Amino acid sequence: MTTQLSVATEGAALPLLDSDVLRTFVAIAESGSFTRAARQVFRTPSALSMQIKRLEETLGHALFVREARQVRLTAEGEVLLGFARRLLKLNEEAVTQFLAPSLEGRVSFGTTDDVGTRILPGVLARFARSHPAVQVDVVVGNSAGMLRRLDAGELDLILITAGNPGQAPRGEVVHSEPLVWAGREGGIAAQRTPLPVALAHQGCAWRGMALDALDRAGIRYRIAYTCEHSAGQEAAMLADLAVAPFPQSLIRPPLRRIDQSLLPPIGDYQVELVKRGGTGQACDALVGHVIEAFHEMRR
Repeated sequence: MTTQLSVATEGAALPLLDSDVLRTFVAIAESGSFTRAARQVFRTPSALSMQIKRLEETLGHALFVREARQVRLTAEGEVLLGFARRLLKLNEEAVTQFLAPSLEGRVSFGTTDDVGTRILPGVLARFARSHPAVQVDVVVGNSAGMLRRLDAGELDLILITAGNPGQAPRGEVVHSEPLVWAGREGGIAAQRTPLPVALAHQGCAWRGMALDALDRAGIRYRIAYTCEHSAGQEAAMLADLAVAPFPQSLIRPPLRRIDQSLLPPIGDYQVELVKRGGTGQACDALVGHVIEAFHEMRR
């Protein structure tokens, strides 16, 4: 397509993007099929095709490459997808602000310092926009401690690592990802014998999974550092003093994943969302935001 918007025209108003069309566009992009998207939005594939054609004409760019059994985004389509998701989310928050029942109160939310704290800024920002009268108190700690505080009525909602020794399943699994060996880029810790490892304190699922993997592989190791939070493991890796089991999604330069031929696989770990009974609508609303944040991580 070569048609371009006449944005340079003096005083010309830019066209508005229709939320319904954007919803269709996102459904097609995520499903990779007009037919599957049509079932999701309860319309015919031909109706969706007409919507996308008009959207492409409005923007002056092709948004999809049509192939035999699927469609995929063009470069311009990939750019629009990010905008479309944000616009739809903002539209939802605006409507919720005026039409949803006004919530007030206080929610005490506990989380571990790994994946939980990574989603926290976005969750708190969105929740504050949609429910400004609700106060959220955040506590960061280990899974065992937060479970005790939940049972004592001090916390309403917690994100914990599943599968810790002696810890029975308590809530909904909202996230799962590989736990891998990590160390400093260009470092030599992974070549040392015995292998220096940085681990959480006893009782953490990560610790047990990592040591079991090393024992099964017959690799000699020494526990060089122990710490309550994953930030301590990260510090030991940054100093090239040890390697550590770490969630794959949290590895950022100058850290790197250790070559899989050097150290054995560890396996996946899971995050559970546990809510105390009788907490009310404010807590339920925060639960929805937390679950949505983890869904977005997987996209």
